Amino acid sequence: MSNKYCFRSKISERDFRIILKLFCLDLSAKQVSEFIGYNRGTTNKIYNKLRKRIAELCEQSSPFVNGEIELDESYFVARRVRGKRGRGATRPMTG
Repeated sequence: MSNKYCFRSKISERDFRIILKLFCLDLSAKQVSEFIGYNRGTTNKIYNKLRKRIAELCEQSSPFVNGEIELDESYFVARRVRGKRGRGATRPMTG
């Protein structure tokens, strides 16, 4: 049976579906390669292709792709601690 998901791949469709299920379970490529018996480089390639496809689908469905986006800048700083100024600022001793 040829693999309809990976063109010209020597990986069977059954094994590809197992890799896909393990990808969805958030297992690393190393864990999957040990489990299924393929080289880690092979599972890394499949994982990267899956990630690229997910990114493509997310870009297509993103509302931010078409049109202009306006962003406002905000600067949040930590509350100033009274005492010594500069990099070595410490809290004043109370008591």
